Amino acid sequence: MNTKIVYCDETGDDGLNTASCDTFILTSLSIPSDSWQKNYDIVKEFRKQLKEEYGFHINEEMHTKHFLTDKNPYRAYQWKKEQKIEILKKFTLMISSLDISIVNIIIDKSRIHMDSYNVLEKALTYNIQRIENDSHGEWNYLIITDKGRISPMRKTARAIRAYNPIHSQFGGYVNKPIRYLIEDIMEKDSKESYFIQICDFISYFTHLYYKTHYKKETLPNRVAHLIDSDFVGRVMATFHVNGILNLKASSNKHGFVIYPK
Repeated sequence: MNTKIVYCDETGDDGLNTASCDTFILTSLSIPSDSWQKNYDIVKEFRKQLKEEYGFHINEEMHTKHFLTDKNPYRAYQWKKEQKIEILKKFTLMISSLDISIVNIIIDKSRIHMDSYNVLEKALTYNIQRIENDSHGEWNYLIITDKGRISPMRKTARAIRAYNPIHSQFGGYVNKPIRYLIEDIMEKDSKESYFIQICDFISYFTHLYYKTHYKKETLPNRVAHLIDSDFVGRVMATFHVNGILNLKASSNKHGFVIYPK
Protein backbone atom coordinates (compact mmCIF):
# COMPACT_ATOMS: atom_id res chain seq x y z
CA MET A 1 0.00 0.00 0.00
CA ASN A 2 1.34 3.41 -0.97
CA THR A 3 1.48 6.25 1.53
CA LYS A 4 0.66 9.92 1.10
CA ILE A 5 2.10 12.71 3.18
CA VAL A 6 -0.49 15.35 4.06
CA TYR A 7 0.45 18.87 5.10
CA CYS A 8 -2.02 21.26 6.77
CA ASP A 9 -2.22 24.96 7.41
CA GLU A 10 -5.01 27.41 8.11
CA THR A 11 -6.19 30.96 7.56
CA GLY A 12 -8.18 32.81 10.21
CA ASP A 13 -8.70 32.08 13.89
CA ASP A 14 -10.75 29.18 15.18
CA GLY A 15 -12.65 31.17 17.79
CA LEU A 16 -16.31 32.03 17.36
CA ASN A 17 -15.69 35.77 17.42
CA THR A 18 -16.18 37.21 13.92
CA ALA A 19 -14.76 40.67 14.64
CA SER A 20 -11.30 39.96 13.26
CA CYS A 21 -12.20 37.24 10.76
CA ASP A 22 -15.51 35.62 9.91
CA THR A 23 -14.06 32.56 8.18
CA PHE A 24 -11.68 29.78 9.15
CA ILE A 25 -10.07 27.81 6.33
CA LEU A 26 -8.15 24.58 6.86
CA THR A 27 -6.20 23.52 3.79
CA SER A 28 -4.60 20.13 3.31
CA LEU A 29 -2.05 19.20 0.66
CA SER A 30 -1.53 15.50 -0.12
CA ILE A 31 1.62 14.20 -1.81
CA PRO A 32 2.25 10.56 -2.83
CA SER A 33 5.36 9.45 -0.96
CA ASP A 34 6.96 8.17 -4.17
CA SER A 35 6.76 11.64 -5.75
CA TRP A 36 7.73 13.64 -2.65
CA GLN A 37 11.36 14.09 -3.72
CA LYS A 38 10.39 15.20 -7.22
CA ASN A 39 7.97 17.76 -5.78
CA TYR A 40 10.58 18.98 -3.32
CA ASP A 41 13.16 19.37 -6.08
CA ILE A 42 10.72 21.49 -8.12
CA VAL A 43 10.07 23.79 -5.15
CA LYS A 44 13.76 24.03 -4.24
CA GLU A 45 14.74 24.91 -7.80
CA PHE A 46 11.96 27.48 -7.94
CA ARG A 47 13.22 29.13 -4.76
CA LYS A 48 16.71 29.28 -6.26
CA GLN A 49 15.26 31.09 -9.26
CA LEU A 50 13.50 33.60 -7.01
CA LYS A 51 16.83 34.23 -5.28
CA GLU A 52 18.53 34.90 -8.61
CA GLU A 53 15.77 37.09 -10.05
CA TYR A 54 14.49 38.97 -6.99
CA GLY A 55 16.98 38.37 -4.19
CA PHE A 56 14.29 36.41 -2.26
CA HIS A 57 16.35 34.32 0.15
CA ILE A 58 15.91 30.57 -0.34
CA ASN A 59 15.28 29.96 3.36
CA GLU A 60 12.97 32.95 3.82
CA GLU A 61 9.49 31.75 4.73
CA MET A 62 6.71 32.64 2.30
CA HIS A 63 3.92 33.86 4.58
CA THR A 64 1.32 34.93 2.03
CA LYS A 65 -0.77 37.34 4.10
CA HIS A 66 2.31 39.21 5.28
CA PHE A 67 3.70 39.25 1.73
CA LEU A 68 0.47 40.75 0.37
CA THR A 69 0.19 43.34 3.14
CA ASP A 70 3.83 44.42 2.81
CA LYS A 71 4.97 43.45 6.28
CA ASN A 72 8.51 42.56 7.23
CA PRO A 73 10.63 40.76 6.27
CA TYR A 74 9.20 41.38 2.77
CA ARG A 75 9.13 45.18 3.03
CA ALA A 76 12.88 45.14 3.55
CA TYR A 77 13.37 43.72 0.04
CA GLN A 78 11.93 46.95 -1.41
CA TRP A 79 10.32 45.18 -4.35
CA LYS A 80 8.23 47.22 -6.76
CA LYS A 81 4.52 46.38 -7.02
CA GLU A 82 5.10 44.77 -10.43
CA GLN A 83 7.83 42.54 -9.00
CA LYS A 84 5.61 41.34 -6.16
CA ILE A 85 2.81 40.51 -8.60
CA GLU A 86 5.26 38.56 -10.76
CA ILE A 87 6.41 36.60 -7.69
CA LEU A 88 2.78 35.73 -6.88
CA LYS A 89 2.15 34.60 -10.46
CA LYS A 90 5.26 32.43 -10.45
CA PHE A 91 4.32 30.91 -7.10
CA THR A 92 0.89 30.07 -8.50
CA LEU A 93 2.30 28.38 -11.61
CA MET A 94 4.91 26.47 -9.59
CA ILE A 95 2.29 25.16 -7.17
CA SER A 96 0.06 24.15 -10.09
CA SER A 97 2.87 22.06 -11.59
CA LEU A 98 3.19 19.81 -8.53
CA ASP A 99 1.80 16.31 -8.08
CA ILE A 100 -0.50 17.24 -5.19
CA SER A 101 -4.16 17.17 -4.18
CA ILE A 102 -5.74 20.03 -2.25
CA VAL A 103 -8.77 20.02 0.06
CA ASN A 104 -10.10 23.34 1.38
CA ILE A 105 -12.52 23.30 4.31
CA ILE A 106 -14.24 26.65 4.87
CA ILE A 107 -16.00 27.28 8.16
CA ASP A 108 -18.13 30.40 7.70
CA LYS A 109 -18.40 31.62 11.28
CA SER A 110 -21.17 34.09 10.38
CA ARG A 111 -23.43 31.04 9.88
CA ILE A 112 -22.77 29.58 13.33
CA HIS A 113 -25.65 29.93 15.79
CA MET A 114 -24.52 27.75 18.69
CA ASP A 115 -21.91 28.51 21.33
CA SER A 116 -20.77 24.89 21.48
CA TYR A 117 -19.61 24.79 17.83
CA ASN A 118 -15.93 23.79 17.77
CA VAL A 119 -14.51 25.40 14.63
CA LEU A 120 -11.14 23.63 14.55
CA GLU A 121 -12.61 20.22 15.42
CA LYS A 122 -15.20 20.50 12.64
CA ALA A 123 -12.71 21.75 10.05
CA LEU A 124 -10.20 18.99 10.78
CA THR A 125 -12.84 16.26 10.89
CA TYR A 126 -14.28 17.30 7.53
CA ASN A 127 -10.79 17.50 6.03
CA ILE A 128 -9.73 14.06 7.24
CA GLN A 129 -13.04 12.58 6.08
CA ARG A 130 -12.38 13.84 2.54
CA ILE A 131 -8.84 12.48 2.54
CA GLU A 132 -10.07 9.14 3.89
CA ASN A 133 -12.82 8.94 1.26
CA ASP A 134 -10.34 9.75 -1.47
CA SER A 135 -8.05 6.92 -0.43
CA HIS A 136 -10.70 4.18 -0.88
CA GLY A 137 -8.36 2.01 1.17
CA GLU A 138 -5.77 2.09 -1.63
CA TRP A 139 -3.27 4.20 0.32
CA ASN A 140 -2.71 5.38 3.86
CA TYR A 141 -1.52 8.79 4.97
CA LEU A 142 0.46 10.74 7.55
CA ILE A 143 -0.53 14.28 8.56
CA ILE A 144 1.95 17.07 9.34
CA THR A 145 0.71 20.47 10.50
CA ASP A 146 2.15 23.84 11.41
CA LYS A 147 2.87 24.51 15.06
CA GLY A 148 0.28 25.99 17.35
CA ARG A 149 -2.78 23.73 17.40
CA ILE A 150 -1.26 20.26 17.74
CA SER A 151 -2.96 19.22 21.00
CA PRO A 152 -6.62 19.75 19.93
CA MET A 153 -5.86 18.39 16.45
CA ARG A 154 -4.40 15.17 17.87
CA LYS A 155 -7.39 14.84 20.18
CA THR A 156 -9.82 15.19 17.27
CA ALA A 157 -7.95 12.73 15.06
CA ARG A 158 -7.81 10.16 17.85
CA ALA A 159 -11.53 10.57 18.52
CA ILE A 160 -12.62 9.91 14.92
CA ARG A 161 -10.54 6.74 14.80
CA ALA A 162 -13.22 5.33 17.13
CA TYR A 163 -16.34 7.35 16.40
CA ASN A 164 -16.91 9.14 13.09
CA PRO A 165 -20.64 9.52 12.38
CA ILE A 166 -21.52 9.85 8.69
CA HIS A 167 -24.93 10.64 7.21
CA SER A 168 -26.57 7.47 5.93
CA GLN A 169 -28.47 7.43 2.62
CA PHE A 170 -31.22 5.63 4.52
CA GLY A 171 -31.48 8.37 7.13
CA GLY A 172 -29.67 8.95 10.40
CA TYR A 173 -25.99 8.23 10.86
CA VAL A 174 -23.60 5.32 10.59
CA ASN A 175 -20.27 5.08 12.39
CA LYS A 176 -17.37 4.98 9.94
CA PRO A 177 -14.14 5.24 11.95
CA ILE A 178 -11.01 6.58 10.26
CA ARG A 179 -8.82 3.63 9.24
CA TYR A 180 -5.97 4.83 7.04
CA LEU A 181 -4.42 7.66 9.05
CA ILE A 182 -0.97 6.59 10.29
CA GLU A 183 0.17 7.73 13.75
CA ASP A 184 -0.85 10.88 15.57
CA ILE A 185 -0.85 14.17 13.70
CA MET A 186 2.68 15.57 13.79
CA GLU A 187 3.86 19.18 13.80
CA LYS A 188 6.60 21.04 11.98
CA ASP A 189 7.52 24.70 11.99
CA SER A 190 6.29 26.27 8.74
CA LYS A 191 9.67 28.00 8.41
CA GLU A 192 11.17 24.55 7.88
CA SER A 193 8.60 23.26 5.38
CA TYR A 194 8.04 24.50 1.83
CA PHE A 195 4.88 22.40 1.65
CA ILE A 196 3.27 23.98 4.72
CA GLN A 197 4.08 27.35 3.16
CA ILE A 198 2.31 26.23 -0.01
CA CYS A 199 -0.72 25.28 2.10
CA ASP A 200 -0.59 28.77 3.57
CA PHE A 201 -0.55 30.31 0.06
CA ILE A 202 -3.52 28.26 -1.12
CA SER A 203 -5.43 28.74 2.12
CA TYR A 204 -5.07 32.51 2.09
CA PHE A 205 -6.09 32.82 -1.56
CA THR A 206 -9.06 30.55 -0.84
CA HIS A 207 -10.00 32.96 1.94
CA LEU A 208 -9.75 35.92 -0.45
CA TYR A 209 -11.72 34.10 -3.15
CA TYR A 210 -14.51 33.13 -0.79
CA LYS A 211 -14.65 36.68 0.53
CA THR A 212 -14.81 38.35 -2.89
CA HIS A 213 -16.56 35.81 -5.14
CA TYR A 214 -18.98 34.15 -2.69
CA LYS A 215 -19.71 36.79 -0.09
CA LYS A 216 -19.26 39.67 -2.56
CA GLU A 217 -17.13 41.61 -0.11
CA THR A 218 -14.14 43.81 -0.84
CA LEU A 219 -10.55 42.81 -0.32
CA PRO A 220 -8.80 44.00 2.84
CA ASN A 221 -7.41 47.47 2.17
CA ARG A 222 -3.74 46.55 2.40
CA VAL A 223 -4.22 43.55 0.10
CA ALA A 224 -6.15 45.72 -2.39
CA HIS A 225 -3.10 47.98 -2.72
CA LEU A 226 -1.35 45.10 -4.50
CA ILE A 227 -3.97 42.89 -6.18
CA ASP A 228 -7.67 42.96 -7.07
CA SER A 229 -10.45 40.36 -7.01
CA ASP A 230 -9.80 39.46 -10.66
CA PHE A 231 -6.25 38.49 -9.75
CA VAL A 232 -7.58 36.31 -6.93
CA GLY A 233 -9.96 34.67 -9.39
CA ARG A 234 -7.14 33.95 -11.83
CA VAL A 235 -5.06 32.30 -9.11
CA MET A 236 -7.93 29.98 -8.21
CA ALA A 237 -8.71 29.31 -11.89
CA THR A 238 -5.07 28.31 -12.44
CA PHE A 239 -5.27 25.82 -9.58
CA HIS A 240 -8.52 24.48 -11.02
CA VAL A 241 -7.42 23.97 -14.62
CA ASN A 242 -4.16 22.33 -13.57
CA GLY A 243 -6.04 19.73 -11.52
CA ILE A 244 -4.53 20.22 -8.07
CA LEU A 245 -7.88 20.87 -6.35
CA ASN A 246 -9.69 17.76 -5.11
CA LEU A 247 -13.01 18.31 -6.87
CA LYS A 248 -14.41 15.11 -5.36
CA ALA A 249 -14.38 16.77 -1.93
CA SER A 250 -17.72 18.47 -2.68
CA SER A 251 -20.08 19.45 -5.48
CA ASN A 252 -18.64 22.96 -5.39
CA LYS A 253 -16.81 23.80 -8.64
CA HIS A 254 -13.54 24.32 -6.77
CA GLY A 255 -14.10 21.43 -4.39
CA PHE A 256 -14.64 23.82 -1.46
CA VAL A 257 -16.27 22.17 1.53
CA ILE A 258 -18.32 24.92 3.21
CA TYR A 259 -19.91 24.58 6.65
CA PRO A 260 -22.23 25.12 8.44
CA LYS A 261 -24.76 24.26 5.75
